[in-house]
Amino acid sequence: MASKILHRIRHTIVKKDLREREAEELDVDAVEEFPETSELVDDADGLSTHLGGTLSFTSDGDEEEDAEEDAACESPEERCDVEGYKELSYNPEESSNEEMEPRSPEKQHDGPLLTRQIQEFWRKSQTRTVPERLLFEVTSANVVRDGSSKYVLYTIYLIKSGLFDKTPGIISRRYSDFEKLNRHLRRLFRYDMHGVSFPRKKLRRNFTADTIAKRSRAFEQFLSHVHSFPEIRRCREFLEFFYLQDLQGAQQLTCSGLYQDAVAMWNNAWLLQSKLHPGSSGKHALLTLAGLTVCHQELDKLEEAQLYCDQAVRLLETQDSHPLLIPFLQAHIHLSWKVGKDKRQSEAHLQRLQEARIDIQQFPSLKECLIKETFT
Repeated sequence: MASKILHRIRHTIVKKDLREREAEELDVDAVEEFPETSELVDDADGLSTHLGGTLSFTSDGDEEEDAEEDAACESPEERCDVEGYKELSYNPEESSNEEMEPRSPEKQHDGPLLTRQIQEFWRKSQTRTVPERLLFEVTSANVVRDGSSKYVLYTIYLIKSGLFDKTPGIISRRYSDFEKLNRHLRRLFRYDMHGVSFPRKKLRRNFTADTIAKRSRAFEQFLSHVHSFPEIRRCREFLEFFYLQDLQGAQQLTCSGLYQDAVAMWNNAWLLQSKLHPGSSGKHALLTLAGLTVCHQELDKLEEAQLYCDQAVRLLETQDSHPLLIPFLQAHIHLSWKVGKDKRQSEAHLQRLQEARIDIQQFPSLKECLIKETFT
């Protein structure tokens, strides 16, 4: 369409110039200083600017008709000018059959470049590693009445940032629990705790909405601050605040045969440890996996028991001298056989230990280890 309009404009201008030349052939000095093609160039530039980036939907028949109509009146220079303009127009049919000549960066459209930039940004966003950080969030605060006294019970969620955490760890603590932790940590880590703030105890208005809200935010900041120190994260006072009491309670329920209640406490203790000490193979983590294995096995949930036992075996893979290795290997072989999982690797590991003259018969079962162990 654009080329057709341009051809007709040039055809009209050329006819007008011929009539003017016939009228002014006696007055040669009256000819314009500039050639007549200057107006054509200006118009062509204007059309190129106005129609730049649009698609040409002119059919092949229309183009041939326009070419025949203008062939007689076009000069060689004008014909070259038209061909140069047609090279800039985009025809989807021609581009599919013929390879277009490379254009300069100034004449290229920004669309493909923008599309490539968006695609590249999307690829980087999919592979970008977002740093994980443990968040402490007070989700609720309830006033609890205990006889003649009452207190506020704060529920705190431990959430991994950088991803959607479907299984947060959960604890419920009162102000006196926070105050006890703060007092012990300031005594043990005076230098590290120097810049850590803690909400003061009030004699009045402890149960107002404003006080509870301010304390909730202060507790979140307090836990985030003390968790940033590696030495504090490993001390007994810190662990006791979060999950040692749960481990002790879960052990008592397991010994009493209350396996269903014990599973809930074992599971929450495991989630808390996985948030505070991810990938740990310490004593508490292994005993927690032992409790989950034993309780699920007693509840006849063998697949869950095998999964927790498998995790423990992987953590103990390079610790041949650990006292829980052989009990876990024996339990893993039995559970894997029950659920139809591969047990050859555990059997080979146990065989190597026997060849090293280790009497595997003297080791207690996993349940016996769990009952006899103390959580300190």
